[in-house]
Amino acid sequence: MSFFKKLKDRMFKSSSKLEEGLDSIVSDGADDTPAAPPAPPVDPVRSAETEAAPPPEPEPPAETPAAPPPDPEPELTPAPAPAPAAEPAPEAERADEGPKTPPPAPLAESAPDPTPEPPQVRPPAPAPETGGPGLLGRILGRADRSGAPRRVLDDDMLEEIEDLLITADMGVDTATRVTAAMAGGRLGQRVSSRELKELMAAEVARIMEPVARPMPLYPKRPQVVLVVGVNGSGKTTTIGKLASQFRAAGKTVVIAAGDTFRAAAVEQLQVWGERAGVPVLTAPEGSDPASLAFEAMVKAEAEGADLLMIDTAGRLQNRADLMEELAKIVRVIRKKDPEAPHNTLLVLDATTGQNALNQVEIFQKLSDVSGLVMTKLDGTARGGVLVALADRFGLPIHAIGVGEQIDDLAPFDPEEFAAALTGLDTGPDA
Repeated sequence: MSFFKKLKDRMFKSSSKLEEGLDSIVSDGADDTPAAPPAPPVDPVRSAETEAAPPPEPEPPAETPAAPPPDPEPELTPAPAPAPAAEPAPEAERADEGPKTPPPAPLAESAPDPTPEPPQVRPPAPAPETGGPGLLGRILGRADRSGAPRRVLDDDMLEEIEDLLITADMGVDTATRVTAAMAGGRLGQRVSSRELKELMAAEVARIMEPVARPMPLYPKRPQVVLVVGVNGSGKTTTIGKLASQFRAAGKTVVIAAGDTFRAAAVEQLQVWGERAGVPVLTAPEGSDPASLAFEAMVKAEAEGADLLMIDTAGRLQNRADLMEELAKIVRVIRKKDPEAPHNTLLVLDATTGQNALNQVEIFQKLSDVSGLVMTKLDGTARGGVLVALADRFGLPIHAIGVGEQIDDLAPFDPEEFAAALTGLDTGPDA
């Protein structure tokens, strides 16, 4: 989980965009709840105390002893005489009627007993007070037990969520599908922002699960891995990191510096080769990259290498001449081995957003892309494009990168990515 921690910490732009957006959607809409229930919340607090102290209910019987006044009413004829006798009447009646009215006597005796009890019962009343704010929030429908605001999941809220996903570069089609899945069977329910993040993360993970596959390894020697992508996508860095990981797994690796047009690219690859402890085959600047790829295959086969990783020059997908050059490299490789390249990895820069969809479409036609590697997820708020790629093309995503260090590339895990993308805290304190 160490890479997940790194992923979550470094994908702050993508995760914060969605996390803050969902929090804002819920908190802003929580104030729109009907104001009809405000009166009950105040009474329940008092009623909670009275319910906690039911003994006060005998107080009404204490008032019933005042019922003796009805007795004088039947004696209306001697109206003047009962009036003065009304005051001493209680004492006289108690003396005379003592045996006749035993029920009122106990009621009068029991009435004073509950009156001292309420103060004794109220001290336990703090128990409801601990849940007071939560109770109030839940009655209002604006908070859950943790005090987090809640909002009714309706069409307006779904539209806001869809817009948020589009701004995170999931694309219109994918954003619509994710939003519809989140709403399934939940319309009209009150949800918190955390619940929305959990729903979104679950749907993103569901979309990504089928494409989360490591790069396959074959018994064929050498297994040729062609690495392609546009300028600055991170191909050279990715090759160095993958070479280091394969070597650590016990594989013998050879790298061919196929970007023969940039001396800096060759030097950078040599530096990564030294870090990984892997030999790097080079050719004079300006040489034909297809010829270098062929010679590298011959040498790797002679040395019994498990993997041959061929770097290629960065090229824009709208440059027909450069794309044709890439197609030539593939044709020459297949003269040596009709099944090669066994893997064609397209390295994508996450900061390009929706443009990555166009890159996949064109590179797939020319070089038969077999898998994707997404880099620079730590520098963009557009991490949602990876979800759009999985939803549209279904190509395997072998690895993702979140930094420049040699261990900043890891196999793609859909659940960890979904949690990091949505800003969902999956730790024990969540």
